[in-house]
Amino acid sequence: MAKFDIIAATGCPTGIAHTFMAKEALEKAAAERGLTIKVETHGQVGVENELTKSEIAGAKAVVVAADKDVQAERFAGKPMVSVGVSKALSVEAAGTLIDRALAAKGDSTVAAAADVEDEVEEKESIGHVIYKHLMNGVSHMLVFVVAGGVLTAVSFLWGITSFDSTASDYNSFAAMLKIIGGIAMNLMVPVLSAYIAESIGKRPALVPGFVAGMIAIQGLPVNAETGMIDAGGAGVGFGFLGGIVGGFLAGYVILLLEKVFAGLPKNLDGLKAIFLYPLFSTAIVGLVMLGISGPMAAINTAMMDFLKGLSASGAVVLGLAIGCMCAFDMGGPVNKAAYVTGTAMLTEALAAGVGTDTYNFGTNFMAAVSAACIVPPLITTFAVVVGKKYFSQEDHDAGVVNLILGCTHITEGAIPFMTKNIWPVMPIMMLGSSIASILTIMFNVHDPAPHGGFLVLPVVENGPLWVLAILIGAVVGGILFVAFKKYDFEKNQKAAPAAKPVEAPKAAAVEAPKAEAADFVKVENVFVAEDFASRDEALSFVSNQAVKAGIASDADAVMNAFLAREAEGTTGMMEGFAIPHAKSDAITEAAVIVVKDESGVTGWDTMDGAPVNVAIALLIPGAQAGTTHLKILSKVAEALMDEDFRATVKGSTDAAEIAKTINARLV
Repeated sequence: MAKFDIIAATGCPTGIAHTFMAKEALEKAAAERGLTIKVETHGQVGVENELTKSEIAGAKAVVVAADKDVQAERFAGKPMVSVGVSKALSVEAAGTLIDRALAAKGDSTVAAAADVEDEVEEKESIGHVIYKHLMNGVSHMLVFVVAGGVLTAVSFLWGITSFDSTASDYNSFAAMLKIIGGIAMNLMVPVLSAYIAESIGKRPALVPGFVAGMIAIQGLPVNAETGMIDAGGAGVGFGFLGGIVGGFLAGYVILLLEKVFAGLPKNLDGLKAIFLYPLFSTAIVGLVMLGISGPMAAINTAMMDFLKGLSASGAVVLGLAIGCMCAFDMGGPVNKAAYVTGTAMLTEALAAGVGTDTYNFGTNFMAAVSAACIVPPLITTFAVVVGKKYFSQEDHDAGVVNLILGCTHITEGAIPFMTKNIWPVMPIMMLGSSIASILTIMFNVHDPAPHGGFLVLPVVENGPLWVLAILIGAVVGGILFVAFKKYDFEKNQKAAPAAKPVEAPKAAAVEAPKAEAADFVKVENVFVAEDFASRDEALSFVSNQAVKAGIASDADAVMNAFLAREAEGTTGMMEGFAIPHAKSDAITEAAVIVVKDESGVTGWDTMDGAPVNVAIALLIPGAQAGTTHLKILSKVAEALMDEDFRATVKGSTDAAEIAKTINARLV
């Protein structure tokens, strides 16, 4: 069985994009560090690349990047970092998580270094836990909404009253599709509630969770004649807000019952699971849910009235709110809040029936939400095609793929573009989405399907105008995005020559090392008999030597760059090696400085806790960050996986031999 240095689990509410983007970022970050990794994904199709017990046992550290339950209890006792999936979407962020996981060994030096960051995490942890439980319910609910909504929408192809056997456009097949779709849509709230509860209290919480969800649909039944509670009466449901409350209530009631029944004999565990938990939890949750049905129904009604009030304020106000929310984090919690609200309103719309005010408002709202979600990926497609020379080949390829993602209502494809330049790319995306939403509302577009993008165009009322609204938003956003990239490109072009005011022959050294540059590591920059009291003393020595060698102009700036990188995550590796790296405008040419300390530098966090004997320091000009930096770093990291390389560099006291050995791996 293969062993991995790092194991990870990723998962997002929809399980479509964030899950796999985080997986790719973690894999790339691990490769940069010369580490092996296996990433388990919790996507919409289920768990893929599942971790085995032996793989978990053999791993050095664990990274959990998920907004849903990924059974993290499996990793108990392992060094672990657990964050939301949005914090692992870039290679740099994923690398920081890996470094933190490897450093999470509980020794005093690591604890001291991580005090500030840990305090922040503790303050955020309650919110993240609640969000994770909520998103576990949302992720299970969405598939019911999509399936039910699309089937219901398709039934309208035969006519808006084709399900009604007394109508002239009646069609029996359409009626069956609407029945199936309606059943799936009606399961939305019970499933939401049940899987929020399951995330908290595991399987025993499913029963009270489903019951809470059903009560949220029907409310407290009252006899119209007597005004008394009556099982045969009718109640007022309180929608998905009630489902959320019921889910959390059910989950925490199970946790409470586990404590209450903890003193029972072990041989009654079976009785607890099949009798005590479901009986008591259902009774408690059911009574509480019926008791709060009145206030919850009032809150639900007030929320719907507020949204309708925004509509009454004009298409601009409502469309701006929808567009900004959908494009703010592109699939994150704010986006999901807008989307889930849209699906809830669509559910009410379909239940109210075609032609009603509720139907018209709900389907118009859903069309605006869908338009806002479709626009951001299309903005990137427009930009990489029109302004191709301002984008890298990787960005160009991603932008072209985003045409497909955007057209199918998958917003997350635009995330990599936004993370590179949050300002001004995020406002540009929000503006483009808002334009599309506003125009969709103004054009009176109605979308009875909650997902699918342009695939559901046949059932969208005023579909051509909807497409036009989306295209206008995408083009406006795309033009602004190209303008920004053009400005950024020209600014970098002007800054590049000024960044290194030295003679022409030396300028060639700024370029990334090429195959013929066999002396990239110069003998005079290899120091084999040093004695450092600490990591910072070693880095200070390297910074000063860089200035003496003409590699840098300011030792303090270089030292600060080294320390900034260490603050993001230790560069200490294994078996006595470290690969510190500094990226700074004070560095005038890319170079490597090697220092050796036979006695070992203590206080430098390493993956195996051993002191550092060899530091291979990378110095990179600021203009080359992300190019030369990554090329050299990846080659050094790869070399450190070679036992012969490590033995030669660590065992030799000959500066020329060490320089030659490293140069051979940089070509």
